[in-house]
Amino acid sequence: MRKQHLVIAGGGTAGWMAANLLAKQCDSTKLQISLVESPNIGIIGVGEGSTPTLKRFFEIIETPESEWMPQCNATYKMGIEFHDWSPLSGRKSYRHPFISKLDIFNQKAFEVNCRTRRMGLNTHTAPEDFLINGVLGRQNKGPNVPYQFPFELQYGYHFDSVLLGKFLSKKACEMGVRHIQDDILGASVNDEGEIDAIVCKRSNEIKADFFIDCTGFNSLLLQGALNVEFETYKSNLFNDSAVVIPTLQNTTIRSETDATAMKAGWSWKIPLTNRTGNGYVYSSDFINSDAAEKELRLYLGVEDSVESRHLKMKVGQVKQHWYRNCLAIGLAQGFIEPLEATALHLVQICMEMFVTQYKNGEYSSADRERYNGFAKTRFDRVRDYIVAHYKLNTRDDSEYWIANRNNDHISHSLAEIIRTWFNRGDLSQEIRRQDIGMHWDPISWHCLFSGYGAYPKLAPNQPGKGDHYIDMKVEDFLLRCASNFSSHEENLAKLLKA
Repeated sequence: MRKQHLVIAGGGTAGWMAANLLAKQCDSTKLQISLVESPNIGIIGVGEGSTPTLKRFFEIIETPESEWMPQCNATYKMGIEFHDWSPLSGRKSYRHPFISKLDIFNQKAFEVNCRTRRMGLNTHTAPEDFLINGVLGRQNKGPNVPYQFPFELQYGYHFDSVLLGKFLSKKACEMGVRHIQDDILGASVNDEGEIDAIVCKRSNEIKADFFIDCTGFNSLLLQGALNVEFETYKSNLFNDSAVVIPTLQNTTIRSETDATAMKAGWSWKIPLTNRTGNGYVYSSDFINSDAAEKELRLYLGVEDSVESRHLKMKVGQVKQHWYRNCLAIGLAQGFIEPLEATALHLVQICMEMFVTQYKNGEYSSADRERYNGFAKTRFDRVRDYIVAHYKLNTRDDSEYWIANRNNDHISHSLAEIIRTWFNRGDLSQEIRRQDIGMHWDPISWHCLFSGYGAYPKLAPNQPGKGDHYIDMKVEDFLLRCASNFSSHEENLAKLLKA
């Protein structure tokens, strides 16, 4: 068989992640990979966070943290701390830690306490007090432990997305990926309805057997040339805009992302080694860009002279992620707002699925249909978890939050999860029944509901016993475990030393 040619249209983090996974896992004697990106289109260089999936990505491409993290101003991320999302519940803030193997010891105690509290009995239900990453986040520690500690942690990262894209481009080119710098104008389609070539400003046409569309929200190939429709999530998720303002590095570099509720959305604080990335994700239906920027500046305490940038977001997903000989990845396939940092997670799991099928020669319509079902389900279930953050809020200070709480445009899956929780049912069993635990596991859903204080009033008569947090000495167990970990600053210093 002749050597196949695969062209990735567009770079950025998504394009270069795709290139690295293909180059690392496919036979270079059978596949030539080219990536075409414009030298004139800048990557959206905001501070960005990830889920623990990114750790697996670097393990796949055999790149240690000491190699890539310092070059990308990266820090460790143990979870997210949410502020002011549910003030009427009495919960000023809560943490959603990443779940690790060590948490199996306290998972049952947490779930039982949550269910007991739903019965009206007073039990301890703060998520971060049952999960090791919650304790480490509160103590501002990193994930590295001495050899004798027998449990590895799951954790994510904060990084500069521009620097990460540049780092991954170098790694991919070292593995044989051909890098072509040119302006992509569109694509030509042959008589069979497949893409024949991408049309560029200087290179004219670049032909290939298969194309991956990483051209961002424009989606020049899948949505442009092949006319695949885009399904908006507008009725589910109101946010469509963002304003970003970098600030100086804090004295203490935190090992968590901050997500704080604002008037018409929420703001992030992402700690990098050289600065702090800040942004305000909002709905343009409830606040204009000038007012959003003013609100963010006031919150951060920065002057008008500090540079800001405004972004528009196209929230939703394409109807078919893989159509004919074109696959869309990254913003070209869809986007769910950055709450819970799922953008690169979706890029990675979709590319991993595609690489497996590509290596096995699974190109039939049934294979594409299976892949598209996988991608659509993953997007929909991530959307549901994000929607729940807004649906469960208890804020009454603006029309935005009230409209989100009253929004009934939610999926049947999410409706059943909410119904099960408030009807005091077994939430873990419902997640198993729906077979959606691979998206967000039962502990994560318990963290969300409990973090929002989504409980009835306490019963007048309390037994004064039956609190698993106390009975099982969870606090002492986790504090002793946490004593094996060093500070976040020490973890970062070790990277530089290595």
